[in-house]
Amino acid sequence: MTKLRINLALQGGGAHGAFTWGALDRLLQEPDLEIAAISGTSAGALNAAALKSGMISDGADGAREALETLWQRIASNSSAGMPQWFAHDAFSPSLMSQALELSAPYMFADAFNRLTSPYSWGPFYNHPLRSIVDGFDYGDVCAGEGPALFIGATNVRSGKVKVFRGAEIGPDALLASACLPTLFRAVEIDGEAYWDGGYTGNPPLFPLYDKGLPDDVVIININPLERDEVPQTAQAIQNRINEISFNSSLLRELRAISFVQRLIGEGTIAAGAMKRVNVHMIADDVLMNELSVATKTVAIPSVLFALKSAGQAAAEQFLNAHRSDIGVRSSVNLQAMFS
Repeated sequence: MTKLRINLALQGGGAHGAFTWGALDRLLQEPDLEIAAISGTSAGALNAAALKSGMISDGADGAREALETLWQRIASNSSAGMPQWFAHDAFSPSLMSQALELSAPYMFADAFNRLTSPYSWGPFYNHPLRSIVDGFDYGDVCAGEGPALFIGATNVRSGKVKVFRGAEIGPDALLASACLPTLFRAVEIDGEAYWDGGYTGNPPLFPLYDKGLPDDVVIININPLERDEVPQTAQAIQNRINEISFNSSLLRELRAISFVQRLIGEGTIAAGAMKRVNVHMIADDVLMNELSVATKTVAIPSVLFALKSAGQAAAEQFLNAHRSDIGVRSSVNLQAMFS
């Protein structure tokens, strides 16, 4: 069986990362797909670590099981103290998002977080993801075999992207990659402070340009690139600011890829001088336009599993439409995107 080798680029987006879980679950069921490398940020970093550790222990089935365990733990942690009706799966993710965003407890917590610093909690501060990242087997996560793994974070002092790789990847690296500064304290690693990687690389693509890796990069995108409506509420405005900020680094790298593709196509660059990257994308912008920052920050179990199903469907659609493009050409028209 001829293997179709791909690299994965996994975006961050809080609990909306359950969409990526679903997409990965579907891709892992394809025996002819080989995942050569994974770059992940924030929720994408958690998904990447789970996939790598599970794959090392038991191949594709182990990766699917590890992803399932990760999101079951996230759902379990979040459902504690949640109103009973939030667990009901009869409501659509869109309706659940609106209900949560307009609920008094959420609005109070949102306002409180904007007026306070995570450093105000003193000895009572506790990172809610600590118990989850501590549960990974880092012997497997950092193993030399299996997919190469790259985790993106942002250096607070320099503002530059930091890519953790190999033995550098531990619990603190994953926490750093998912460190929203309004909610969590900066994560200190070797004397440097780090915030969420989404500010500088969501996710960073450049580690995937290595000559030893395949040409194809499959981006699993969970932050909508476009929204038709202009946001008017304070929460919607802040959400769109965050989406634009977190997409800007990705769009900047895609623009660079588009530029190189054009130079190669024109013959301006000699063949082999630079890598021609084939870009593919799995996304559901229609669904993500119906959700909000509320379902990013509060992991409602019914929404998580609906997002998983949506991710599976989006990956299925990608495979049906673009499997034949892998190894041949981009399925994303970058020139049209940036024209």
